[in-house]
Amino acid sequence: MIGLNRWVFAGALVLALVLAGLAKFTLGPGPGISLEAAQAAAAPYANHTITRDEYGVPHIWGERDADTAFGLGYAHASDDWETIQTTLVAARGQLARFQGPDAAPTDYIVRLLRIRELVADRYAADLTAETRAILEAYAAGITLYAAENPLRVWGGALPVTGEDIVAGFVLRTPFMYGLDGDLAELFEDERQRNISMADTDTAFQWLEGQRLPFGSNAFAIAPSFSNDGATRLIINSHQPYEGPVAWYEARLRSDEGWDMAGGTFPGAPLILHGHNADLGWAHTVNLPDLADIYVLETEGDRYLLDGEWRDLEQGTARLNVRLFGSIRWTVERDLWWSEHGPVVRTGHGDYAIRYSGMDEVRQVEQWYRMNRARSLSDWLGAMELNAISSLNTIYADREGNIAYLYNAVMPDRVEGYDWRQYLPGDRSELIWQGYHPYGTMPAYLNPRAGWLLSANQTVFDATVVEENLDPGDFSPTFGIEPRMTNRGHRGLELLRAETSMSRERLMQIKFDKTYSENSAVARLMREVLALDVSGDALLSEAQALIRDWDLSTDIDNRNAAIGVLTAVRCIGNRHHDDPWLMDPREALAAAAAELMTHHGRLDPAWGEINRMVRGDVDMPLGGGPDVLRAVYGGNDGLDPDGRVRGVAGDTYIMAVEWSADGEMRSEAIHQYGSATIDETSEHFDDQAVLFAREEWREIDWGLAQPAQ
Repeated sequence: MIGLNRWVFAGALVLALVLAGLAKFTLGPGPGISLEAAQAAAAPYANHTITRDEYGVPHIWGERDADTAFGLGYAHASDDWETIQTTLVAARGQLARFQGPDAAPTDYIVRLLRIRELVADRYAADLTAETRAILEAYAAGITLYAAENPLRVWGGALPVTGEDIVAGFVLRTPFMYGLDGDLAELFEDERQRNISMADTDTAFQWLEGQRLPFGSNAFAIAPSFSNDGATRLIINSHQPYEGPVAWYEARLRSDEGWDMAGGTFPGAPLILHGHNADLGWAHTVNLPDLADIYVLETEGDRYLLDGEWRDLEQGTARLNVRLFGSIRWTVERDLWWSEHGPVVRTGHGDYAIRYSGMDEVRQVEQWYRMNRARSLSDWLGAMELNAISSLNTIYADREGNIAYLYNAVMPDRVEGYDWRQYLPGDRSELIWQGYHPYGTMPAYLNPRAGWLLSANQTVFDATVVEENLDPGDFSPTFGIEPRMTNRGHRGLELLRAETSMSRERLMQIKFDKTYSENSAVARLMREVLALDVSGDALLSEAQALIRDWDLSTDIDNRNAAIGVLTAVRCIGNRHHDDPWLMDPREALAAAAAELMTHHGRLDPAWGEINRMVRGDVDMPLGGGPDVLRAVYGGNDGLDPDGRVRGVAGDTYIMAVEWSADGEMRSEAIHQYGSATIDETSEHFDDQAVLFAREEWREIDWGLAQPAQ
């Protein structure tokens, strides 16, 4: 999860410790819970059904919300046990016990951030009884499945508890806004940023080196902009096709009123984004400035604060690390904390970290309230809990309301400092103690234009120009990103060209495969065309193809291959445009050589290269990096077979609409299918063909029912 390659947990060093006799060998524990005990823990949740539709998607009914959560835990574990197990063990800080030295940095971070201590302290006090009930039921469902399949379970991984589930949220949530990158940079050989002092320029510019997500799209269309008076919501997160943040689809219903369909991650006991009969929402990643790094002035194990020396609080992380088989060793690493928060001590300085969510365990509480909301006021009330540190949220409902909330639990910082740089650690007034109220963040509610778009672009460009928010209305200490993505440019251009929107036109826009003339890719292509390649026949041919490229990534396009393969070398997945990662001439030459080596020509159809590969499915994919039909390959060039296999981008997509008379229609598609790891299941790849063809399947809303 966190690749600190320079850190002391490199395999060779750990092995040296073992051979030197400095590490303690231990044997793994036996089973953590018997089948009989797991069955007894599951008995209170018997009033539920799990009905699979023709694509294997679980539709779960429960008499109570807890019964439904139990069914979700059991169904998801049966489809993706290995991923769930890894996620939960990581949140315990015990991953290295099973996966070896490479996982030790993650375990260390769990200790450094005191995640388990926070959860133990706040679980009963901060979470309502209703939320704890679904957490514990979900954990019981996972535990039962695992106890029934002991050969798939790591020794000591059971039982799963409600606190394990919450710890997973606490660990994962800050990484959505980049805390892992902030931590990782402290372990570089040199200091990576300047120290901000008062009265410096605070007009934050986007840091070109920031790590960016693959992206996401979300569209909300109000009745006033629809040609038929319908309200429409497109839920289109961009995630990896596989792994701990790959979407799993479920339909949940209980007689207590829980009524949702949508996507969830391994280890989450509810729907993270989707819709119920009355409303829905989509998340896209935003990157507000939510983490601060302070440079400490230290003397031994003391640090200076307000002119006084204080002792660093110290602890020890005892990390149990697997060597091979059941042989493990325990490595001890020092831990430190200051008034600011966790401390990292390096050769180039001692640093303290303070970040949004470091004192928060109610993420699942907020999502549960969002799941249970049945009106705009209910849903806004859930959002006001302000427990989910980041994520843009686009909303729509049966009544025709649409909204875009720039969700960020924003630290209440002293003005006048550049908070994107490092901060002096000797001033207590810079150790913020609280957060801005939820209502101070940027938000759109029912714009007159009748539509909203979030595609990881700046929140200040989300609808028609005259209704966009003014960045001058918000504090520069928020660090709200000003970036534009191609998807933002292109989506806004297409939506602004319409006076009303049909369902068919909205779907065309959602699956649009073209780069905007304002995008980084278009700018790069203009630079490539300005190159003097007259002395190189191959590059002249490549340049001619780019000159005729319409910037489309349709499967039949014969100019896209040389353009896209050049672009990914220069731009990667950064969305912005300068500086390039590679010299454009070198990138063009590398792309041309690769195409000639594998295809013998510079102009193979894009669909011959860009592929959906899953089980028995091997099909052309339209789309590419940072287009609205987003498809990302696994590296900067071609795979060894001369193709690009899609590994991220568009994954689980939903389209929900409420007609003018209130009728709901819900459609979805998953990139693979519900059986995420079982290659023998028909549902391992049964949606991949539909996904490649950009087709939908309708959700049977009435399938979640009691047993007859």
